[in-house]
Amino acid sequence: MEKKENMPMWVFLAFSSINTRKGALILIWACIIFTLYCIPWPLFFADQEWVKKIFLIDDWSWLAMMIPMIIWYWLSLRWIDKNTGWES
Repeated sequence: MEKKENMPMWVFLAFSSINTRKGALILIWACIIFTLYCIPWPLFFADQEWVKKIFLIDDWSWLAMMIPMIIWYWLSLRWIDKNTGWES
């Protein structure tokens, strides 16, 4: 994506290497899926050994980082949709 004159830097940095709206949506959905993975499931299912092997994250730090990232991508997508649009 090329930076337009009226585009804020935070929007450009979010999607600087993504040229289509579909690519941006794929990025957002991938982040949502990873955010669900980042929930510390072993804390909720301590007696299930297979949960500890599949879900390696056992604290809230990754989740706390992923939620603001999704919000940033979503707000950037809305800004582009409302202002400049995507390249054809």
